[in-house]
Amino acid sequence: MTDDKHSTILQAVKAYGKNLLSFIRRRVKNDADAEDIMQDVWQQFSSVINAEPIEQTGAWLYRVARNKITDKHKKKSESLLDDLFYSDDEDDENSAADYQALLMPETSTPETAYLRNLFWEQLFAALDELPEEQRQVFVWHELDDISFAEMAEMTGVNVQTLVSRKRYAVLHLRDRLKQLYEDITKY
Repeated sequence: MTDDKHSTILQAVKAYGKNLLSFIRRRVKNDADAEDIMQDVWQQFSSVINAEPIEQTGAWLYRVARNKITDKHKKKSESLLDDLFYSDDEDDENSAADYQALLMPETSTPETAYLRNLFWEQLFAALDELPEEQRQVFVWHELDDISFAEMAEMTGVNVQTLVSRKRYAVLHLRDRLKQLYEDITKY
């Protein structure tokens, strides 16, 4: 590592390190995840520092951190697709299997990558349509893996109310994503 590159990295760590870690901690479940994301951000920063010019270092660091946080949420929530798309209706069970085939194929192609990105965009757009209380409960439970008991303790809201809020969120998301699935499969 050249002295100039080393100096640039040290200056960025001093200038942005503390606030960037606080930014990440507010958006992930625990300190270990925050530190992992922070390490990934610094690793990416050190690998591109000489490869491409970075005009606004702070903006670049926060954008990379946001992307890493989103990636972490996506990875966690991929395992929860069964829960999101499963219902007691037999047709919905078949739809869940179809979603899995579309979003988690054994091989990755540009088409499947496009469909996955489209799905995540639609999921996050649908989440934005929810009332704040429903969205927060869904994100905490499904993406941050926080139990209803922990949420009740944090918020002072009883567990049944939290479960009900999540149920409304899931119903809305199923409806929205069903439309996406129909749009994708009709061609």
